[in-house]
Amino acid sequence: MVVVAILAAGRGTRMKSSLPKVLHSLGGRSLIEQVIESVKPLSPSRQMVIVGYQAEEVKAALQPISSLEFVEQTEQLGTGHAVQQLLPYLEGYTGDLLVLYGDVPLLRPETLTNLLETHTKNQNAATILTAKVDNPKGYGRVFCNSENIVQQIIEDKDCTLEQKENKRINAGIYCFRWQDLAKILPHLQANNAQKEYYLTDAVSQIEPVMAVDLEDYREILGINDRLQLAIAYEILQRRIKEKWMLAGVTLLDPTSITIDDTVELQPDVIIEPQTHLRGSTVIQTGSRIGPGSLIENSQIGENVTVQYSVVTNSIVHSGTTIGPFAHLRGHVVVGAKCRIGNFVELKNTKLGDQSNAAHLSYLGDTTAGTKVNIGAGTITANYDGVKKHPTTIGDRTKTGANSVLVAPLSIGNDVYIAAGSAVTKDVPDDCLVIARARQVEKPGWRLKNDE
Repeated sequence: MVVVAILAAGRGTRMKSSLPKVLHSLGGRSLIEQVIESVKPLSPSRQMVIVGYQAEEVKAALQPISSLEFVEQTEQLGTGHAVQQLLPYLEGYTGDLLVLYGDVPLLRPETLTNLLETHTKNQNAATILTAKVDNPKGYGRVFCNSENIVQQIIEDKDCTLEQKENKRINAGIYCFRWQDLAKILPHLQANNAQKEYYLTDAVSQIEPVMAVDLEDYREILGINDRLQLAIAYEILQRRIKEKWMLAGVTLLDPTSITIDDTVELQPDVIIEPQTHLRGSTVIQTGSRIGPGSLIENSQIGENVTVQYSVVTNSIVHSGTTIGPFAHLRGHVVVGAKCRIGNFVELKNTKLGDQSNAAHLSYLGDTTAGTKVNIGAGTITANYDGVKKHPTTIGDRTKTGANSVLVAPLSIGNDVYIAAGSAVTKDVPDDCLVIARARQVEKPGWRLKNDE
C-alpha cells in the first residue's frame, strides 16, 4: 500500500510567468499531469498534491482528476516542511509514502515501480532514487556500501575533493515507511542558510536507507526555466517517436514531426514531414497524415489521407481525403469515402458518406447527407450578425458553383442548385433551384469622363 505525495507549492520564479510552474505544458500535459500519469501503474491508495503558490489555480487545473487530494502549504519552507503538512492527513497510516515533485516530469513508470518494489522487498525505512552522472557538480553525493545501503548524503559544497569524485547523486525522489518518517518530521531543524526544513535531514535519521540507481539520469531532470522545459520536451519527443516507430508507425523525417504524449497511433500509419499531432488524437491504421498538417483532439479513421491541412476537434471516417489546404474545426464529422479538397473550411458540420466538397467552399453549422456534392465556391451563410443558424442538405443533392445557402435553411434530397444561386427559402425533394437575377445587357453603357 502506497500513498503518493507530489510537491507542487513553489513559485517557479525563473519561469518568468504568471502561470504556476507545474502547469506549464510538456507534450500535451502539464508538468504535474505528467508526474500523475507516471504513478498510475502503482495504483496508489491516495494521491496527495501539496499546493501553495497560486493554489486555487493549480486545484482548478487538476479538478478533473477526481482521485487527487490537495494539501495546503501556506509558507514554502523547504521539502521537509512540505511533507510535514501531511501529518494530520496520514495519522494512523501504516503503509509507504512516495515523494515526487511536480516539476520533475520525465520519470518513467518502470522506474517508480522498481523503486517501490526494491523498497518493499528489502523492508527499508527509506529508499532513494540515485543516478551516476559524468558531471555531478552541484548535486548532493550519495555514499553507499557494497549492498547499496546509504551511509551518507553530503551536499556538493560540503564535499572534500576526494568525496567530489563520487559520481552518484541524490535524485530527490524518496519512498519512506511512513511510520518511521512521521516520528522524525516534527523534529526537523532549519539549521541552514536558507532557514528551510530539508527532507534529506529526515533520511539521515532513519535506517536502513537503500539507494536505487537510475539507468538514464535524464529522467530526474527538473524544470526551472524555459530552457530546461525545451530540453525536457526534446527528450520526451524522442521517447514518443521511438515508441511509435517500434510499434509499426512510419515517421518520415522524425526531427520535423512533433507528437503529444496523449496521441494514439495504430500500425501502418504514415506521418509525413512537418506534421504535428496534438491532444487526444487517435489515428487508425493505413492513414497517411501530412506533409505540413496539424491534427488536434481529433479521430482519424482507417486509410484517411490528410495533406497540408488543419483538423481540430473533429472526426474523419475511413477512406476520406482531406486537403490540400483544408480546415476542419469545431466538431466536424466527415463520413467515409468523402473528399474535402483545396481551400475548404468546415465548422460544426456533419457530412455523410461519399460526399464531396472539392474546392473553395465554407460550410458552417451544416448537416449534409450522403453522396452530396458541394460545388466550387459554395458557402452556407450561417451568421446573421447576431446568431448562428443551421443548414440541412439532403442526400444526393448537388450545389452549383458560387451558390450561397442563407441559413436557416433546409434543402431536400435529390436537389440541384443552379450555379450562382442565392437560396433563401426551404427546398423540397427532387427539384432544380434557380435563385439568381436574370442577366440584363445595356449596350453603349459606360461611365462618361468628366470634362
